[in-house]
Parts: sequence; structure tokens; C-alpha cells
Amino acid sequence: MVAWGASRLIAGEHRWEYAACVVVGPALAFAHWRSRRLMVSMLPFVLVGLLYDAMRYVKNVGLSAGRVHVCDLRALDALLFGSGGETVHDWLQRHPSAWLDRLCALPYGTFVAVTVAFALGLALRGDRGAMARFGWTFFVMNVLGFATYHVYPAAPPWYFHQRGCAVDLGAVASAGPNLLRVDAWLGFSYFRGLYGRSNDVFGSVPSLHVAYPALIVAEGWRSFSVWARAASCGFAALMAFAAVYLDHHWLIDVVLGIVYCAASYALVAWAVTRFGHTGARSAA
Repeated sequence: MVAWGASRLIAGEHRWEYAACVVVGPALAFAHWRSRRLMVSMLPFVLVGLLYDAMRYVKNVGLSAGRVHVCDLRALDALLFGSGGETVHDWLQRHPSAWLDRLCALPYGTFVAVTVAFALGLALRGDRGAMARFGWTFFVMNVLGFATYHVYPAAPPWYFHQRGCAVDLGAVASAGPNLLRVDAWLGFSYFRGLYGRSNDVFGSVPSLHVAYPALIVAEGWRSFSVWARAASCGFAALMAFAAVYLDHHWLIDVVLGIVYCAASYALVAWAVTRFGHTGARSAA
């Protein structure tokens, strides 16, 4: 954390995240054994953040205009979920709603904070097994998603509605028309700024937006109350709807986001079962 944050600050990228890496990381690691334990618990999330930030330097690795999926992916989505050659997104974009814009902006604006808050809740509660399982599933899921962006680069629906089937590798990420309307309603450019810093224009497949709340449901189910289960499922369902309504993901992306979550969760659960007892003996 210190090496990455300091190198970016020296390079002239004066952002609060880099200063936090330099200051908060060592403070948590060396202040107290409790803070050190919290730091170790949050390590998977730190690694995902550093990895995502570093991806901008390799964002075009493996990409070429001929490899980016736009209209073929749209045609498949229309075949599976649409009607008359049109996708669900085409109809939704012709029938916008101000209140749906704002409702769908809620999960899109808070999903990272909700994920981190859930992780901190597990850590502060002292459920180290659940925290480790949740954190490393989150890490594996993101790594698989980031790798897919290069193996199967895919344009999101908003890109098709802006540019058609033409592939421009120099295109910049967009918040999409719905979230830009929310910015206008708010009076400041929250979503424009957020997506203006995105590293993946052609990272539509899978939808990690959907995978994050799905993972909260999967890990929290055993300990959640009835109301917490309902709230987590509601948040995940709203995120899935928002991903489509806001023109950010095809329905195929939503399904694959859930598949990636389930596969990552199963993989980490298997690893814990397979290697957990050996690790505990070694630690002892």
C-alpha cells in the first residue's frame, strides 16, 4: 500500500486514496494487535483496490477492434430475452422515468460502500471464518471478472446506443444518460466523475455490480435475520434491475455476474474445506 500510494503521489497524482494508502495502511498494521487483525482481514479488499487501480496501465492488453463484442452480444441478448430483434434495454431507453433514474442510482452509488460495510461488520463481530471466506471470495470473483474483460471484451448497452456497432478503442467510459440525468437533478457531477475514472469501457461481461450484492446474500444468509435476508435480497434484486435499466449491462451480463459469484464462492469454500485444517495445524 505504501509503495503504490507513494509512487502515485510522486508521479503527481494527488488523490486522497493514495495519501490514505501511505498513512492508514501502516497505522492499521502497526498501531495495535486489534488494528493489525482488522488490516489482515481487509487485505483481500485492499488487493482488489490496488489491482483495479493498476489495470489502467494494461487496459488495452489483448484488445483489438475485431475482438470487442458489441452487436453480436446485443443480438444474443435480444434472442434470449428480447422480442422482435429488440432488447429490453431498447424499450427501457424509450420509456425513461425520473423516479426510476433516482431509485436505480441508489444501489449504483452505494454498492462498494455496502460491500465494505458488510465486510467490516463481519470483522468487528469477530467472525473470522466468515470474514476470510467473504474477503477471498470477493478477491477471486474480481480477478476472474478482470481477466474476462481481456479474454472476452464486451461493450455495454450504453456504448451501442451511443456509437452503434463501430468499435473505438479510444472511447472513454460513460455514466450513461440515466445517471447523467441524476447528476443534473443533484446539481453536481457525482456519477460523471465516478465513471470518468473507470478503467474498463469494454468490461460489460460479467456484471460485478450484480455479483457484489449476490455475494452479500450468499455469505450473510446463515447469520441474517429474516428482515436482513429480505433487505439483502431486495438490494441485490434492485441492483440487477438497475444494471439493465441504467443501460450499463446486458441481461446476459447480469446472469453471468451471479454465476461468477456462485463459482467463486464454491471455489473458496472448497479450498477452505480442503486446506483449512492443514493451515490451522501449521499455525498452531
